[in-house]
Amino acid sequence: MVVDRSLSICILNAYPKESREKFDRSNVGHPHDMYRAFLSAYVPPAKVNIAFVADVDVPLLTNDEIAAYDGFIWTGSDLTIYHTDDHRVARQIELAQRIYEVGVPSYGSCWAIQMAVVAAGGEVKKNPKGREWGIARDITRTEEGKKSLLLEGKPDRYDGFIMHLDEGTELSAGATLLATNEHTHVQAVEVKHANGVFWATQYHPEYNLYEMARLIAARAEPLVNEGFFGTTDAVAQYAERMRALHDNPSSKELRAQLKVGDDIIDSTIRQQEMRNWIDYLVIPSIKR
Repeated sequence: MVVDRSLSICILNAYPKESREKFDRSNVGHPHDMYRAFLSAYVPPAKVNIAFVADVDVPLLTNDEIAAYDGFIWTGSDLTIYHTDDHRVARQIELAQRIYEVGVPSYGSCWAIQMAVVAAGGEVKKNPKGREWGIARDITRTEEGKKSLLLEGKPDRYDGFIMHLDEGTELSAGATLLATNEHTHVQAVEVKHANGVFWATQYHPEYNLYEMARLIAARAEPLVNEGFFGTTDAVAQYAERMRALHDNPSSKELRAQLKVGDDIIDSTIRQQEMRNWIDYLVIPSIKR
């Protein structure tokens, strides 16, 4: 699709400053860089800005500033969205509600799907099944998901990168459930609210094996404490196998060990949601 000017996209990094600094110390990639790399490859002329919306000393965008963008991408976060007494959380919900009101399309993963739900009047709670980590298995498109533009081109059943503790439990009137799996009922949604639309997934299309390996290695202690591994060395070995498969994606042995298929390895499948958002929500929105 041809547009008559460069897109203007704002990536909203929802992690607090102390968490971003911990990422640096732990050799974990920043999600805004993953999204920026995708945009650079898919829509190279796009103008991309980063806003650190959990930083309470940084003013939130005004409505006029919101209207100047063609789209917003929300990253994950290690905050808890139902802790609304935390100003770092409350200010982000306020921003999401104003983006809905202004009518600029949003997209994102993990924290983003929870933000899409809560800012529109839905509910998020701690998942009683515990952490879903590494790779979410057998994500299944609902009947609405099979017709949705967000999931157009995805298999009816697929895997995706994931790391979360909370889940959407109640959707607002304008929300449509698009994908689900056994661990987490709300894996993908379209939320229409006020004047806006928010497409979001609980899983992470922006990640790859290398980036997820780095995140898993950094989360070794909670993964051991929660019973997924016996030792931190075992976590490190698992992460190293992920890195090795990233470097050698044709390895049948590593694919079998990690139970990984093309839906995880092939970016043309894994990143389909992000391309669809650009093609079906962002670009049409600037041709009013």
